[in-house]
Amino acid sequence: MTTIDLPKNVRYEAGDSRKDGVIIIEPCYPGFGTTIGNALRRVLISSLPGGAIVGVKIEGVAHEFTTLNNVKEDILEILLNIKKIRLKIYGDEPIKLSLEQRGEKIVKAGDFDAHGLGEITNPDQTIATITDPSGQLLIEATAKNGLGYEMVENREEHAKEIGYIEIDSIFSPIVAVGFEIENVRVGKMTNWEKLILKIRTDGTISPEDAFKKAIKIILSQFEVLDLDRRAAEEVADEQAQAEIVETEEISPDISAEVSGAEEPAKKKRGRPRKIVE
Repeated sequence: MTTIDLPKNVRYEAGDSRKDGVIIIEPCYPGFGTTIGNALRRVLISSLPGGAIVGVKIEGVAHEFTTLNNVKEDILEILLNIKKIRLKIYGDEPIKLSLEQRGEKIVKAGDFDAHGLGEITNPDQTIATITDPSGQLLIEATAKNGLGYEMVENREEHAKEIGYIEIDSIFSPIVAVGFEIENVRVGKMTNWEKLILKIRTDGTISPEDAFKKAIKIILSQFEVLDLDRRAAEEVADEQAQAEIVETEEISPDISAEVSGAEEPAKKKRGRPRKIVE
């Protein structure tokens, strides 16, 4: 039987920063480098979980189409800057972040307080510029975990607080991912492939861990496509159900039998009666 050989070498090489990394897979059967690269790229971009801010309350602001006194940027620009904040949330529940800045200064993402429930990985991201010593910027933000890119229009309807402004959210921790294919020699064949996968994250996850998660997602999807395995699981379930039904049908009602059994006759106690002739 003719088989397709599997890659024998998979290695990780760190990039210039902790956010960059390269995965090298070789040698891949001709055509399979591109197949594997496309699958990994799509999963890395769309399917890894991450944290992001989903809405904010800004003191003195009722809606996004307005401005704040002594703040250079309008509210729409501030919201766009907040959208760029990269966030790692430690738990599964949504969290609150708060920002209180007063006086003339440039407000940055690192000025948000996550209260120990999360970590901002791009603290130098500019949020707004307060242009006067009397100016202030007070923000309460809500963040949660999610997948990919989520638009406000696609969220479930729920009651909102007055002044709460929802924003589109980028949950994916992957900033960029791409791959290259190089030909390598295997025996006399020169058209085998080396897959070079380049990953850049937002710092909330390492490129190596991102690759490992993508592999697990792909494998879990393909496992359910194994028809033989699905058939075996269905047969096992049917057998288990049949055994349960059979046990219920043939189980004797012991308690009923015990209660219905006749009790032995009790012997009378005492001396026998004397017969008088």
